Amino acid sequence: MGQFKVYGRRSEWIDRREALSDQLHAALVSAWQFPQEKRFQRFLWMDDDDLVAPQRGPGYLVIELVAFTGRSPEAKRELIRQVYTRVCGAFDLPVADLELVILESPQMNWGIRGTSGDELALGYTVTV
Repeated sequence: MGQFKVYGRRSEWIDRREALSDQLHAALVSAWQFPQEKRFQRFLWMDDDDLVAPQRGPGYLVIELVAFTGRSPEAKRELIRQVYTRVCGAFDLPVADLELVILESPQMNWGIRGTSGDELALGYTVTV
């Protein structure tokens, strides 16, 4: 499981949400062999004054990926590279205007489709 939460200024990103969604999902599919059909994302657009980020541009984004534990350090680094390459490249966003954090939680801490995540039959591997 992996779910993106994206925080940014509504005035900058609302019209580019679909393209941003595509870039984030492509990074997850490529870096972690995530199934193409498993796209879980939340876009939390903020009013300009509600995102305080001194010395950052108007396109500043904070991205959190909440995921099952189990990915290797190399897989996490690859995902970070992919997100920066895809998002900064597609939107001409300076690397200083993007921050990404991977938040991991054991599968047993998730409830999905009425069951504990560690009892869930996944169609993909977590240990990449």
